[in-house]
Amino acid sequence: MKSPPGAWLLGLGLGAATLFVLWTAPETPSPVGRGSEAPAFELPSLDGGSASLADAAGQVLLVNFWATWCKPCEDEMPAMEKLYRDLADEGFLLVAISVDDDPELVRAFRERLQLSFPILLDPDATVAKRYQTYRYPESFLIGPGGDVVERYVGPKRWDEGAYVQRIRKLLAGGREARSGLPARGVGAGRGLG
Repeated sequence: MKSPPGAWLLGLGLGAATLFVLWTAPETPSPVGRGSEAPAFELPSLDGGSASLADAAGQVLLVNFWATWCKPCEDEMPAMEKLYRDLADEGFLLVAISVDDDPELVRAFRERLQLSFPILLDPDATVAKRYQTYRYPESFLIGPGGDVVERYVGPKRWDEGAYVQRIRKLLAGGREARSGLPARGVGAGRGLG
């Protein structure tokens, strides 16, 4: 049986259209995770001014994405505060990036929990999207070279010994800190905010 005239032209046209779409489609970004370069950012600070990833160059940084309406985020904040206070003098940096729309809610949250680490504002979640973060809390431990050491999803007990030890190893330049813990989390602080 013969195909109708032009059927092969239709097939050729569909094939060409498919190749065109595949060729011109935007490239899907690689996942942000262990070993990848931390995406650059600059955001306004809750206290005025702005802070960027570049401000933390050469230091160990914990970037935490959160929201005031997120109960697990609130639950992990006291441990983050303790981690920050305990390690800030050793060169550890921690920055919490709020995705809330209203900075006054963020300010009231900070005052209620007596948080002292820098808080940055990302109300349209531009930086959260760059880090491929869509649920909160989510944190990224970034090493002195600007690479993601670990990605942590969900609330963590940041002040537990294993996290503190891992951060101290990174602060000392220890490569073994990269594999010292299961996928959990660690912190960051001064030099930002």
